[in-house]
Amino acid sequence: MSIVSQTFHAGDQWRKFIKLATPILIAELLHLSSTVVDTIMAGQYSAVDLAGVSIGGSSLFPVMILVVGIIMATTPNVAQAFGADKLHRIGPLVQQSLWLAVICGIAGILLLTQIIYVYDAVGVEGDIRHIAQEYLIIASFILPATAVIQSLRSFSEGLGLAKPMVYFGLLGALVNIPLNYIFIYGKLGLPAMGGVGCAWATLISAWVTVIGMAVYVYLRPIYHQCNFFEKVHKPSWTVLKQLLKVGVPIGISIFIESTMFAIIALFLAPLGATVVASHQLVLNFTSLSFMMPLSIGIALTIRIGQAVGSKQALETKQTAIIGFSLALLTAMFTCSLMLLLPEYIARVYTSDQTVIDVAVSLFFLAAMFQLSDAIQVAAAGILRGFKDTRWPMIMIVLSYWGVGLPLGYTLGLTDYFLPSMGASGFWIGLIVGLSCAALLLCIRVLRVMKKPLPEVIVD
Repeated sequence: MSIVSQTFHAGDQWRKFIKLATPILIAELLHLSSTVVDTIMAGQYSAVDLAGVSIGGSSLFPVMILVVGIIMATTPNVAQAFGADKLHRIGPLVQQSLWLAVICGIAGILLLTQIIYVYDAVGVEGDIRHIAQEYLIIASFILPATAVIQSLRSFSEGLGLAKPMVYFGLLGALVNIPLNYIFIYGKLGLPAMGGVGCAWATLISAWVTVIGMAVYVYLRPIYHQCNFFEKVHKPSWTVLKQLLKVGVPIGISIFIESTMFAIIALFLAPLGATVVASHQLVLNFTSLSFMMPLSIGIALTIRIGQAVGSKQALETKQTAIIGFSLALLTAMFTCSLMLLLPEYIARVYTSDQTVIDVAVSLFFLAAMFQLSDAIQVAAAGILRGFKDTRWPMIMIVLSYWGVGLPLGYTLGLTDYFLPSMGASGFWIGLIVGLSCAALLLCIRVLRVMKKPLPEVIVD
């Protein structure tokens, strides 16, 4: 019986994977809910506020994802140590991850203070610039909180415990949604802040989540078994370097993809609030759809890492097949939604018919890259489980910045090949870039899978 046939008859492996991936998906959706709420409420307030939040958020997100990506190195390290039954090594490792989280969070704030000068270079002016700049300055202070959350999340998920993130994702959403309403529209005696109110709501909810997670970890015995509370360890350059070796390529890879979206938003800014708002609307929904393959990719990293740690070669291959299969199924579902219900989806975000009309045309293009996006995120998740991150980073840089973004710019803002296509040209570039990344990462997965399982070293 072939490995594929074995996998599709391995009901226990499917159940384990789905049991892990489901709470991860719920947690990701709850985490993204703050962005969705920001977009919807800012859009209902005014198109200008939606455009300002779009540009400010598009500037914040790449830096935040870079910081989070670096800390994500904790997940495969914890998973491999757990699979190798080296629980006593996990706690000190996570402490080093927390030190790294604080350092990266502060560095991220300093970096964002310089990004506002980019707005001048690309022609973001007037009320849109004012809203975007104020939003960015306030929201930048969520970076240390987000980094610490990711460190504790990696600790928990590496042990195979995904449900805690559901609890605290829900807590964050329950804090963020009412605060958005209060700050944006000026309730309870506060002045109406418009789009800037989104930043305050997100900032407060992030720090509430950090406090909640810290208390939870302290109270649960499983985390104590990992030698986490025995002793406070000072920052160790040796361990930090190990984390950075795996984490920096992850962070850069995710940063490259998200930066492409941010650069597109900035390039579109001079075309007016309608174009920016339409682009953000479609981008927001595709980000929501992306949570399904993303959760599968995270589950792949955990399950592959644990299988590598326990030296289960067959299980690594079966897990990879299960992950790819589920990622493709979810992509087919989201693709169908975008093709069949584009106008209905757009109306959830805004009542401006001009914005809706532009968004409907973009949804057709967004549907085209769902399969490629699902494949590349699943492949990246598998490789991270092996702690193979350097070559995937190079492949992603070449695909996104070497192919996708230049092609998108050429089609969107020049007449070199065709008459300037605006936002549609950039989305075509995204389709081509993501397809290149999917192909290259799959080749890398096949190469890694053919090799003997690596030795697990947890120092």
